[in-house]
Amino acid sequence: MKLPLFPLQSIFFPGETVPLHIFEERYKQLIRDCRREAVTFGIPVYINNSVAFGTEVQLVEIVNTYESGEMDVTCVARQVFRILNFDNEMKGKLYAGGEIEFLDNVNDSDKATKIEVLYNLHELYKLMDVPFTPLPVEKFNSYVLAHKMGLSFEQEYHLLQLQKESERLAFIKSHLVSTIAVLQEVDRTKKTIEMNGDFRNFDPLDFKDFKV
Repeated sequence: MKLPLFPLQSIFFPGETVPLHIFEERYKQLIRDCRREAVTFGIPVYINNSVAFGTEVQLVEIVNTYESGEMDVTCVARQVFRILNFDNEMKGKLYAGGEIEFLDNVNDSDKATKIEVLYNLHELYKLMDVPFTPLPVEKFNSYVLAHKMGLSFEQEYHLLQLQKESERLAFIKSHLVSTIAVLQEVDRTKKTIEMNGDFRNFDPLDFKDFKV
């Protein structure tokens, strides 16, 4: 299908609220078209000087309109897509567009894995001394806290392309486990440094059976 496109160096996951400040003429036109015709548009991820994957979004509300015509809008992210071809301008429009295909979203997760991921996420927050609001496992999926677990931009982009929930949760779990291990080692090193110069009690060694 053909979709208007608004490339950004940002990643939005399905279900996420997307706040945008619109100031370019082409995107002012896009928002007006979306409001008038109730069409959706896509936000392809601009990465490595190209666009290949992105997320379809739907306009929810124009929050503010300024004298200059600039706008603050909120949208909601819907489905992940792959770009088949890209046009700098859609016919008769100022904004870009292209042929896209939606990726299947296979919800094959199991409760045990979700519980494990949530536990590791809680552990990460404790190590960083950041408040963590418990989330019911029934309301948790791989997208819910994707921006809040320390993933790099490249890792988030990889997560966006995974079509199975089981794969996404496995990827997140692996990241959390490795990050927790690094933070625990940093914490251990910090404590070792803080002990330097302190008077410490050492257990006496019994040399009776030592051999050289």
